[in-house]
Amino acid sequence: MSPPSPPLRRRPLLALPLLLAGRPLRAQPDEPVRLPRHISMPDPQLAYVRRIVELALNRAGSRREVQYVDLDMAQGRTLIELAAGHSPIDVMWTMTDRLREASGLLPVRIPIDRGLLGWRLLLVRRRELPEWSRVRSLKDLGDRLAGQGHDWPDTTVLRANGLRVGTSSVYEALFRMLAAGRIDYFPRSILEIDAEMAGGRYPELAIAPDLMLHYPAAAYLFVSPSRPELATELKAGLEAAVVDGSFQRLHREQFGALLKAHPVKPAGVLKLSNPLLPSETPLQRRELWLQPGDVLPPA
Repeated sequence: MSPPSPPLRRRPLLALPLLLAGRPLRAQPDEPVRLPRHISMPDPQLAYVRRIVELALNRAGSRREVQYVDLDMAQGRTLIELAAGHSPIDVMWTMTDRLREASGLLPVRIPIDRGLLGWRLLLVRRRELPEWSRVRSLKDLGDRLAGQGHDWPDTTVLRANGLRVGTSSVYEALFRMLAAGRIDYFPRSILEIDAEMAGGRYPELAIAPDLMLHYPAAAYLFVSPSRPELATELKAGLEAAVVDGSFQRLHREQFGALLKAHPVKPAGVLKLSNPLLPSETPLQRRELWLQPGDVLPPA
């Protein structure tokens, strides 16, 4: 592996939904693949994203190397600059929506999280856990205020389902808002919540038991519009990895223990619709997705 690139500040991102060939693409030894490593909001899934990108490149027959580029900007700004061609990165992973897919970014339409970004556990005040044990419907959430980032797609999804949402432009502020009683719960992806609560950082907060919001969502690799050949390789490589099962095995290796740590009872899953989900989302491809309550096969 090459050493990380020095901290720069900008350049593009995108993804093009190209086909897969029955054989690997010709190897491209030159330009590396640059992934963002956010300084102010570390991504606990960054190592997994790197492994997914490396798996896709390998299956596509590419010899490109993967590098990190340190960034210090909000997600929304990063996406804008990627699409405009003013970012030092080539690929970013994030939840898809209609606006992002129409922005000029090239989406590789394989959900690398297998839909887990739409599995939302509820972070609440510990002292109120007995009250949350009685919540079993969206109606029960009606008078409670959720917290979300002001530019997160989740904010629109929650509001579209009739839920009240308070927002902040500062990620860390949402935890403080919850502790102070300015919001009542903070829906967090099952992928994120354990890392956020590790080390007793928020002792006054806890995960509401046996309760989950679930809506269809896909986290894609988005590639810079200036790198269409990279989008082609990643698409072909991921499709090949789905076919040979290495994609599913890598996902299970990364998230199997996490899913066992947060078992879901069907009665506690509150279903939401996602009006932002593009029509091109491959929901019909069952092999790409997990559903709450699915039993993972052994590794």
